[in-house]
Amino acid sequence: MDDEYAKFIKRMNPPRVVIDNDVCEDATVIQVDSVNKHGILLDVVQVLTDVNLVIKKAYISSDGVWFMDVFNVIGHDGNKIRDNEVLSYIQRTLESNDGITVPSWRESVGVMHSEEHTSIELSGTDRPGLLSEVCAVLADLNCNVVNAEIWTHNARAAAVVHVTDHTTNCAIKDPNRLSTIKELLCNVLRGNNDLKAAKMSVSPPGVTNRDRRLHQIMFADRDYERVEIEDKSSRPHVTVLDCIQKDYTVITMRSKDRPKLLFDIICTLTDMQYVVFHGMVSTGRMEAFQEFYIRHVDGFPISSEAERERVTQCLEAAIERRACEGLELQLYTDDRVGLLSDITRIFRENSLCIKRAEISTKDRKAKDTFYVTDVTGNPVDTKTIDSIRRQIGLSVLQVKYHTSLAPKPAEERTMRFLFGNLFKTRTFQNFKLIRSYS
Repeated sequence: MDDEYAKFIKRMNPPRVVIDNDVCEDATVIQVDSVNKHGILLDVVQVLTDVNLVIKKAYISSDGVWFMDVFNVIGHDGNKIRDNEVLSYIQRTLESNDGITVPSWRESVGVMHSEEHTSIELSGTDRPGLLSEVCAVLADLNCNVVNAEIWTHNARAAAVVHVTDHTTNCAIKDPNRLSTIKELLCNVLRGNNDLKAAKMSVSPPGVTNRDRRLHQIMFADRDYERVEIEDKSSRPHVTVLDCIQKDYTVITMRSKDRPKLLFDIICTLTDMQYVVFHGMVSTGRMEAFQEFYIRHVDGFPISSEAERERVTQCLEAAIERRACEGLELQLYTDDRVGLLSDITRIFRENSLCIKRAEISTKDRKAKDTFYVTDVTGNPVDTKTIDSIRRQIGLSVLQVKYHTSLAPKPAEERTMRFLFGNLFKTRTFQNFKLIRSYS
């Protein structure tokens, strides 16, 4: 009965989206009103992230049965969003009667296939040369990597890799061949002294967002558990406090700003079964400040010190996983079978460690981005990079950015509730709220 009533309410109150390019001087303002449901905030943020928008400010309110968000967004060029195709896609997708359906979290990681490609998900202990070994196995098995994303964090590694058969350019469906791929990749991931088992198993087909899937794989692998003592000053500042008078848990975060930061945080909270009832996001030139009032899906705030510590660790990990570490190298060249294997082999032979990688192909062109350090985690020597570029091609491999040269974040400041007057007034004036629908 409750499900039927919820469906009736949804039909009577379809999502409404207003996009305004005039109300704010330096950003496009997007307002979303909808019937509330668990996960809707992640759905909305995922849509904005998928079209590569940068969220500069956000106001979140979803107390009761209604959900209302306001986002100030810009493109990567720092300007308002003027592309009508992008704006139309956002409005059409968010106002869909079916909503944005984000598939449920699959427990296993492994091999899946669609008509276009086979998706390989894997995790294991990180080590120098790991990606090179994985790519070599795939090349030997006549698998062409069409796109992939690889993350490393806290001595763990996770990847989602899409491959095709190099003769047919289609997904690999033969069960025996898939079994061989699984077996050989597990051997590579396991290594010689892996205290944690490598994960690779056959899973039903799914369409979970790739970034979200990587968060889930890392979380399942417990990468948030620190394996060594670190300098805490280099980590994101996360506090988890009680708001006793309103029965919420208040989470405040301060970290270096970067693309997809809000998505990574909301993704982690959602998969940990927490609901954001109110929130505020504000970004400066270098830093991002976020504050959320949350409860568990059972309606209760965080009640134990152990749970508080776990949430803190998981949010720190969510912020750190995608943080750019090391030297950014971009490769652009004609795609071919074995290309990625050859490139990563050259990196390995020159003692480069790949901390993160994004692999893509389009129109028979490969466009890959690698973030690399030396094997000790320190910046790579300039002479080494010059030698590698000469081997691969000076016009093929470009040095884009070195994070060690980035300006340092501002000095520690006293944390305060950005959203402290939430319960005194509910106004969107700071966001220059778009004019009403009427």
